[in-house]
Amino acid sequence: CTPFSCPYSREQPIFTTRAHVFQIDPSTKKNWVPASKQAVTVSYFYDSTRNSYRIISVDGAKVIINSTITPNMTFTKTSQKFGQWADSRANTVFGLGFPSEQQLTKFAEKFQEVKEAAKLARDRSQEKIETSSNHSQESGRETPSSTRASSVNGTDDEKASHGGPAEAHLKSENDKLKIALAQSSSNVKKWETELQSLRESNARLSTALQESAASIEHWKKQFSACKEENEQLRGKIEELEEQCNEINKEKERNAQLSRRLQELETELQDKELELEELRKQGEIIPELMSECESVSEQLQAAEKKNKDLEEKVRTLRTEVEENKHRQTNLKTELKNFLDVLDGKIDELHDFRQGLSKLGVDN
Repeated sequence: CTPFSCPYSREQPIFTTRAHVFQIDPSTKKNWVPASKQAVTVSYFYDSTRNSYRIISVDGAKVIINSTITPNMTFTKTSQKFGQWADSRANTVFGLGFPSEQQLTKFAEKFQEVKEAAKLARDRSQEKIETSSNHSQESGRETPSSTRASSVNGTDDEKASHGGPAEAHLKSENDKLKIALAQSSSNVKKWETELQSLRESNARLSTALQESAASIEHWKKQFSACKEENEQLRGKIEELEEQCNEINKEKERNAQLSRRLQELETELQDKELELEELRKQGEIIPELMSECESVSEQLQAAEKKNKDLEEKVRTLRTEVEENKHRQTNLKTELKNFLDVLDGKIDELHDFRQGLSKLGVDN
C-alpha cells in the first residue's frame, strides 16, 4: 500500500506541492513523456522506522512517483519552472513542471534538505553497523578466553590452589558474554524490525508494480486516443491559423478602408466648404452680371477709343515719317547751302586779301 491508501502507514508527509509530472522516454532517453494529464500532488514522506525519505505522487489509483531519496541524488533546475532528478533504482529520470519559479525553488531547497538528512541517516546507520560488528568481534574473542580459563582450571589440584581468582575471572567473562548476548538480541530485534519494514515496503512496491502493469494497457489506449486527438487538434490548429491569417488580412483591409473612409470624409468636408463658398458666390452673381455688362460697355467704348487712337497713331506715324523725310531733305539742302556758303566765304576772304594788297600797293 501507499501512504495515500494506508491510513496506518508509518510514513508522514513533510512537504507537499502540486506539479505536472514527466518521465524520460526509455527508448530515446531525451524526450519527456507526461505521466499525468494535469497538475497532481507531489509530497516528501519521512519513514521514522527506517529513517528514510521518499518522493511520492499518485494520480487517481496510479502511483506515478515512488522515489527514495539517497545522498547521491541531485535535483537540477533546467529552466525557471522545470526541474529533474535521476533515480537509479527506478531506472528513470523524473521531471516536474511547476506553476511558478518560487514553488520550484522551494521544492529544490527541500530536496537538498532531505538529501542531507538521508546522508546523515546513512552515516549513523554505518556507525551502528560498525559498533555491532565490533561487539560481535569482541564476543568472539572473549569466548575462547573463557574456554582457556576453564581448561586452565580443569584439574582438581589447580582448582584447590587457585579456586578464588579463577571463579572471579569466569564471573567477569560470563558478565561480558551476557552483555554481548543482550546486545546481539537487541540487534536481532532491530534487524527483524528492519526486515519486516523491507517486506512491507516490497509488498507495497509489488502492489504498485501490479497496479502499474495493469494500467499500462489502459495508458497505451489513452495514449493512442490522445495521439489521434492530438492529430485532430493539429488539423484544427492549422485551420484556425488559416482563419486567423484571413482575419488578419480582413482586419488589414478594414483598416485600409477605415483610413480611406476618413480621407473621403475629409474630402467631403472640403467639398462642402467649397460648395458653401460657391453658394455665397452664387448670391452675388446678378451683381457681377450687371457689373460685367457695365464693364463690357466700357470695354466696347475703350475698344472704340483704342481704334480711334490707333488710327491717330498711324496718322502721326505717317506724319513723323514725312517729317523725317523732310528733315533729311532739309539737312541735305542745308549742307549744300553751307558748302556753297563756305565757298563764297573763301572767295570773299580771297577778295579781301586782294583788296588789302591793292591798298598797300597804292
